Order: sequence, then structure tokens, then C-alpha cells
Amino acid sequence: MRTSDFNYELPKELIAQHPLENRVNSKLLLLNKETGEVNHEHFYNIIEHLKEGDVLVLNNTRVMPARLYGHRVGREEHIEFLLLKRNDDDIWECLCKPGKKAKIGTVVEFSDKLSAEVVDISEDGSRFLKFKYDGIFEEILDELGEMPLPPYITEKLEDKERYQTVYSKVEGSAAAPTAGLHFTEELLKKIKDKGVEICYITLHVGLGTFRPVKVDDVESHQMHSEFYMISKEVADTINKAKDEGRRVVAVGTTSIRTLETVADDFGKVSEKSGWTDIFIYPGYKFKCVNALITNFHLPESTLVMLVSAFASKKYIMNAYKIAVEEKYRFFSFGDAMFIY
Repeated sequence: MRTSDFNYELPKELIAQHPLENRVNSKLLLLNKETGEVNHEHFYNIIEHLKEGDVLVLNNTRVMPARLYGHRVGREEHIEFLLLKRNDDDIWECLCKPGKKAKIGTVVEFSDKLSAEVVDISEDGSRFLKFKYDGIFEEILDELGEMPLPPYITEKLEDKERYQTVYSKVEGSAAAPTAGLHFTEELLKKIKDKGVEICYITLHVGLGTFRPVKVDDVESHQMHSEFYMISKEVADTINKAKDEGRRVVAVGTTSIRTLETVADDFGKVSEKSGWTDIFIYPGYKFKCVNALITNFHLPESTLVMLVSAFASKKYIMNAYKIAVEEKYRFFSFGDAMFIY
């Protein structure tokens, strides 16, 4: 299976640069994973395609304002860091640009309250920073940090909350679980009133999910690991639904990766937390999830491979072709797809 098998043509103007004024007004492409049939709706009609008794699983991670700009002590130049993962003793794994200015031992100042020393460099070029600060780190980060918008979004985001889901709660992500950006509190209430059970799991999204696949052979790609948590209450709700033949509907590839990580061969899940590097591509047999709400993903990405496993590559590539023809908006602030 070649990485190039998951490429498709996308005009630049279809890459969404900003969120819609009303989250629920995005388009919704409906894809039947058994027949390949495609239909078109708006997201506010997702409620019509959810059934009483469904379990809707959302990722309640919250994005950190993880992009920091600093400079070497005594220098004026800018160095950009993107915080990825917190380790022990206030040491963070970060992406750095330009890397040549952040060698081991380099001290970087971000403000009079925050500085850091580069204490290690990984094989892939990630930097490990040990932070020193005066006060509460999270408060300082909220004051100094910027939202880590993907590089294909070139317009400034005026409201940080538009890159958060309305139900975001547990801070720790380097990127938003973007399928959830389409929901409003009002829509979630309507869904609940219909008899759909709503559950929240946590997976802190790392940039490894979005990094391009750099190998020709798909199976040679190594995923980065991401931290997840699922509670006993959520596990019990999902297991009861599975026993009763009701659907589990995952919101986003992060939710589906979490559920498929913890599910056993019978589709049952358990209370658990840990790190997952699960890589789902065509040939994978899904154990837990029956339907998926997702956005449109980058060509040749692991996320296109995941949805191609869920619905078949043939049906996904055809749906993407139709979405381009119908001028859907793509990627983080773009439109949605419901695969059922």
C-alpha cells in the first residue's frame, strides 16, 4: 500500500481560513460506508441522522496556547517554539524554528516571567526545554502563548475560543479535535433530548497525527504517541450500548483512535489511561465504533488513511472528489462528513 494512493487534488481556495460565524452552518457530506452513496446536508441537520439510543463520543481535550516566541539571552532575534508534551520536572518536548538557534545549553527568554534552557534534542529534531518561571505556568502560558493554528491557516484568529470545542475541558492538546468544532451547546442539548447518550473521553492531540507520511510504504510509518483517558462511567455506557446492539458514533479521528485502542476483540472498552500510537489504515478491522463524524483531511495523511479504513479507500476518494466539485471547505475550519 503506497502513500501516494491517498493523494487527491485540492484547489488552495478550498482550504478554510477562518471558522464560520455560526458553527452549525457548515456543510455536511453524508457517506454510506456500505454502498458509497453520497448526500449533502448542513451540520445542523446531523440530529436527523442520529438515532435514539446512539452513544455519541466526543473528545473534551482543550488546546493549549502552545506557540511561544522567544530569543536567546542578549540577542534580538525570534525563535518560535511549539509545546508538544510535558514531561517531568517542567521539561517540555517542543518543535523549534529555526532549530540551528536552539542548541543544547541555549537559554531562551520569553518574558521577564518565563525562560527556558534547551536540555536535549531528539533524533527527529524536537527540542526539550526546561522552563523556569515566576508564578503559575499555565497562567503565564495563557498570557504569552498563541493558538497553534496549522500552517495552512494564514489568517489571524481573532477569538481563541473558536479553535476550541464548546465542551473543551481538559487542557493538554497541541491541536484541536476539529470534528467537534461544529457543535454548539444548543445542538448538543437537542441531540440529548432526542435520546442520544453523550459521552466524553480525552485524547490530547499531538502534532504527530498531522505530520506528513514521509515513507512510500504506508506500513513503515511510525505514529507518535498521544495521551488518552476513558472513565469507568463512559466505558459502562458504551458497553451497555454494544450489548443492546446500539450504535457508537465517534466524533473525530481522535475519539475513534481512543476507543479502538482500549476496545477488546468483542468491542468492549474499559476504564483506562495511557499512551496510544495506534495507526489505522485500510485492512484494519474496527471493533467498537459504528459511525464517524469527521472533517476533510490533508492528502496522504494518516487521517485520510484512517477514514479510508472505515469506509474503504474507493468510497472515501470518491467522496473527496465530490466534495471538491461541490466546493466544500477543507481541513480544520472546514466542513464535515458523517460516515455511517
